[in-house]
Amino acid sequence: KMRHVFSIATGAMVSSGIFVLPGIAFGLTGPSLFLSYGIAGFIALIGVLSIIELATAMPKAGGDYFYIGRTFGPLIGNVTGTLSWFAMSLKSAFAIFGLSEMLFLITGWNPALTALGFTLFFVALNLAGVEGAAGLEVVLVFILVTIMAVYIFAGAPRVQISRFKPFYNNGFNGMLSTAAFVFVSFGGLLKVSTIAEEVKDPQRDIPRGALLSILVVTLLYIGIIIVTTGLLSGEEFSTSLNPVADAAAGFSGRLGWIVISAAAAIAFVTTALAGIMSASRYPLALARDGLLPGFISRVGRKSGTPYTAILFTGLFVVLSLQLNLEFLVKTASAVFMLTYILANIAVIILRESRLENYKPLFKSPLYPLPQILAILIYLFLLADMGWQAFAIALGFMAASLLVYAFYGRKRAIHDFALVHLLKRVVDSRWQDEGLDKELLEIVENRDRMPPLSDSDILDKISVFDLDSDFPGLDDLWRRSAADLSKILKVESGVIESALAERERDISTALTPFTAIPHIVLDGDLQQFGIVCYRSKEGILFSDRAPKVHAVFVCTGTGDVRHLHLEVLASIARFVSQDEYEHRWMGADSTGELRKWLKSGLQE
Repeated sequence: KMRHVFSIATGAMVSSGIFVLPGIAFGLTGPSLFLSYGIAGFIALIGVLSIIELATAMPKAGGDYFYIGRTFGPLIGNVTGTLSWFAMSLKSAFAIFGLSEMLFLITGWNPALTALGFTLFFVALNLAGVEGAAGLEVVLVFILVTIMAVYIFAGAPRVQISRFKPFYNNGFNGMLSTAAFVFVSFGGLLKVSTIAEEVKDPQRDIPRGALLSILVVTLLYIGIIIVTTGLLSGEEFSTSLNPVADAAAGFSGRLGWIVISAAAAIAFVTTALAGIMSASRYPLALARDGLLPGFISRVGRKSGTPYTAILFTGLFVVLSLQLNLEFLVKTASAVFMLTYILANIAVIILRESRLENYKPLFKSPLYPLPQILAILIYLFLLADMGWQAFAIALGFMAASLLVYAFYGRKRAIHDFALVHLLKRVVDSRWQDEGLDKELLEIVENRDRMPPLSDSDILDKISVFDLDSDFPGLDDLWRRSAADLSKILKVESGVIESALAERERDISTALTPFTAIPHIVLDGDLQQFGIVCYRSKEGILFSDRAPKVHAVFVCTGTGDVRHLHLEVLASIARFVSQDEYEHRWMGADSTGELRKWLKSGLQE
């Protein structure tokens, strides 16, 4: 729902970015700091327009990974997904670290143990499902926003205008570079796209929730910075690690300090909770695409919660808590900006390609001006961050490339090879420019398609053994036509001549062992059928396939094109199994073959 989208985005943004970061940032630009936050908010706003458009066009777990991967291919998608997973996990770890350190100041408890306890608690909440975690997020964000609003209205009458002079510490350029420094405060907006698949009405809830969140948070940031600047001296502001609480103590005493510190604690909680929730969706999406081991994509039967991905994310957060987080947080900021850049480029590519199946429910206004402006601004901000963040980001990129090289690349290459093989057997009248893309889409998205068992195709599959003295191809087409005519409302002579003509055009032998003859019949009859044959002696298809032992004949009318291609892809995957040839030849009966084939095509 929209309130959940708003709360997740707001909770992800409001944390150290306003309760810790201003003290450091004030030393860079002085009283003009509120302008830096305003500019950073505006930059985030124009960038998030593309994020929202892509999220409503492809509302899938994994957010930016999913749509960048679908635009630029599995290599760039894998790098983006892995880096974003690292970045969001590290930001969550930083929030948990801050929360445990705050508790240490009050109670003296061991921060390492409390950090571990907090991590386990947040992981447990996420395992309960998005609805449960998001429900708590709504409550916490409401309390947080209320406290921040009260601080602004209570402190505004006490602001001293004289504290705003001199307005710039390092000139106008210093104020702009500080906007780059505080941009990390808006990085949480990306988290909305990672749970887009679980939003019930993405067309309405994602745009409204995300845009309302950034507007509210930007106004709160500006108001808090103005009040804090007007209440503290420049030296007090720039040397404080909790300047907002210190300013509140100045006009409301110890109670004000406690309330603001409690708000900071709530902010850390919301950031960690939303961060783990969103970060876990990246390994889920990567595993779904075969770029990580498949068991990571397992979800609960009732809740649909990706429990394995959440547990892996929790483990990574625990390990991150043992590290020096200063440079890692900077790396997270760099990754967020790179993701914004790729998202805006992706929108431009998808729009200009005029793809028929790209139909976002929300379209960025004034296209392409916001996209071009956002790309240029983010490049400037990245350059301003320095080489250290880039060095660490490159290290993480190298790690993601290694994962892709040793695991994901095999799957990606297999998909493209499968498409190449499928294209050879598809009926010649469908050999158009869009066939490669359509086949690749079917192969890549097979895990999200309804299984073939949802139709009656598998129930009608027939498997036959051919006699050892079976004459040849002409007799095979005659036999196939007779068997298929019992399934389809088409005369056997029409099917026989079409099969023979198809084979004359190009051999349908997929490998020396297997052939998949495929023809498309005229008419709008919603008809499709499969018959399969095993020849232990082998049938001569061509010089390269002198002894074909397995033949899958697929025939149907042209009004069920997508079904044709799905079935062909399922058969191609089936015959790519290890030990396929051995099991096919070794089966004791056609009944055993049919049972195995039906099971294999359903996977």
